[in-house]
Amino acid sequence: MPLHTTEELLAWITERNRTVHVSIRKITLEDSEAWYYNEAGGYIENRNKSFFRVAGMQELLGGQVVSEQPVIVQNEIGYLGILCRRFNGEMHCLMQAKIEPGNINHIQISPTIQATKSNFTQKHKGDKPPYLDYFLNASEYRIVVDQIQSEQSSRFYKKRNRNIILEVDEDIPVLPSHRWMTVEQLKELMRYDNLVNMDTRTVLSCLPLEEYIEEIKDPALKRSAEGTERNILPEIYQYINNYKMFDESRYRLVSLYDLKNWHMRDGEFVCEHPYSFKVVFCDIEIEGREVRHWTQPLFEAVGKATFGLVTAVDNGIREFLVKAAPEAGCFDKLELGPTVQREATWVGPGNEVDKLFDAHLASGAGVSFDTMLSEEGGRFYHEQNRNVILEIGKAELPVLPEGYFWTDYKTLNDLVQVNNCLNIQLRNLLAVLEW
Repeated sequence: MPLHTTEELLAWITERNRTVHVSIRKITLEDSEAWYYNEAGGYIENRNKSFFRVAGMQELLGGQVVSEQPVIVQNEIGYLGILCRRFNGEMHCLMQAKIEPGNINHIQISPTIQATKSNFTQKHKGDKPPYLDYFLNASEYRIVVDQIQSEQSSRFYKKRNRNIILEVDEDIPVLPSHRWMTVEQLKELMRYDNLVNMDTRTVLSCLPLEEYIEEIKDPALKRSAEGTERNILPEIYQYINNYKMFDESRYRLVSLYDLKNWHMRDGEFVCEHPYSFKVVFCDIEIEGREVRHWTQPLFEAVGKATFGLVTAVDNGIREFLVKAAPEAGCFDKLELGPTVQREATWVGPGNEVDKLFDAHLASGAGVSFDTMLSEEGGRFYHEQNRNVILEIGKAELPVLPEGYFWTDYKTLNDLVQVNNCLNIQLRNLLAVLEW
């Protein structure tokens, strides 16, 4: 029995949104005392040389520039951590009602702790994040998950965070900003637009299935979680390793003003051609944060992306169609991504997989999940994307294009226990699967 009903949790979020002061307004870079354009380095940075910086990045093939864009460069690894404890035999997660400056709806349900290294080492002279000591002393508790996972590689340059879940068996003081929730409740709340944030979703996607396999109600999904005789991993690794070995594209960081198609216009750094995002600057006041007033750049999405995971039941076992997805800022060239991963500026019709997905989505046939979910509000401004899980008959795709693989749930769960194998879009879609 959960400590709080879902209705009580929703009421708590509503009340927090009503009472916590938030003020976020767009400014120009020149209006920000803390941020400036570093002429020598060619990037936008914070004056104390921490936090992150915005640089240019170019993709080269055969010595020629084939693509270019700004990227967020943040070499430090932060904590995305959840504390868990059993109440009446049921696992509960201590979750936070957190406001990030880019959140479209202010408060979203976040991990127990969500802090960059600059935050928790107090480089900005702010307060130490609550519950930090549990994670600094993780070896004193039962470590359920501890993985370093990638962030959005279309926006970040080789950025990763530490996804960690600890189970404790002691009384923990619960701040007004936090509440205990079950995993089942969190999955239910993920069906609400923009309520459970990206950081919570990526951490929960890492849960080892052996901890929860008996709770899976869908028989086909449960058999998938138990695994099959077919071992698809060698085939997946062979494709990925060939790409890493033989792909000739290279990426380099450059001055922002070396980006030929990007310019500062009306206080925003924008592309002169249609592009999936632009760089804006904001003045931010948020009550209850470690630092309560600051300015910073944010990447603002232009339109809404679509992330789709296709599933099928074959011989009583649920399988998932994933795709090896290279991305510009990926730590190691490419990771496994969802079936469909495309920005709002994508122009179809695409391959046979894309066409089949679009046809099902248009008719609603087989769609079991279709929700707008936010991306990381600490770096992205009002970015919400359409997340879809869609079931088809496996015979509808008799031949897969290169780079696509049908795999069971166990294989994906095994891979998420390894650094840098599943990208964040796929991890987020795995998190919303209802057991």
